[in-house]
Amino acid sequence: EFQLFLQPKVLLQNGHLVGAEALIRWKHPTRGMVPPGLFIPFAEQSGFIRQITNWLLIESMRIWRALADQGVTLQMSINLSARDLIDTELPARVRALLIEHRVPASAMCLEITESAIMDDPQRAEQTLAQFSEMGLQMSIDDFGTGYSSLAYLKRLPVHELKIDRSFVMNMHIDPQDAKIVQAVVDLAHNLGLKVTAEGLEVDASWHLLAELGCDIAQGYWIAKPMPAEELVDWSAQWISRVREVFKPLQNQSAPEGCVSE
Repeated sequence: EFQLFLQPKVLLQNGHLVGAEALIRWKHPTRGMVPPGLFIPFAEQSGFIRQITNWLLIESMRIWRALADQGVTLQMSINLSARDLIDTELPARVRALLIEHRVPASAMCLEITESAIMDDPQRAEQTLAQFSEMGLQMSIDDFGTGYSSLAYLKRLPVHELKIDRSFVMNMHIDPQDAKIVQAVVDLAHNLGLKVTAEGLEVDASWHLLAELGCDIAQGYWIAKPMPAEELVDWSAQWISRVREVFKPLQNQSAPEGCVSE
């Protein structure tokens, strides 16, 4: 009854599709679509989250391979929980799945919340180090809302900071939110990390994020999470939309720090 949904991630510099976040949805036979917030916390408390993570990894890699075979190559972002980070068998399972589905390690980005890392920093650091040795990308999700330690951020092998939606949604009308976003962008770039802003919901925030030098964005203004099989059609429609959306930026140089791949 699980289904994989994808939410696109695009470059702020030019609107190119570069990735997607893999999100699980539960289509219950009598209750209909059950929101993750109603079953993921229970899964974490009961230990079933490991089976959910395993399903998500398998399905994400299967979909990545199917998209790649259609000429759509992107980076797939997958969320890991605190329990996943203390699962000593997880790195080996991930390695085996990469081989089975013929997915390059760099095409997978594991998203970890700050709070999950801080639950057991030493174990988390060991697990992330194994993923890094395999070549996987790693992202700190919901950055700015947990219990950040810059000392751990310096040591962990992460490649991206993901600014929490609570700072992005109203940044076009709240100068304090905009200042926080700017601070995170500057911090990340000074550490050699990319920055993704989630929760982009209005046109004004897009242009402001670009001015602040943020690299990547995702949110309802770009696209809501969609069934994985709809991504190819959405991508074609997005390309036709890009020309109009980015006219105001066509005569401007790319903001400093933006990704240029």
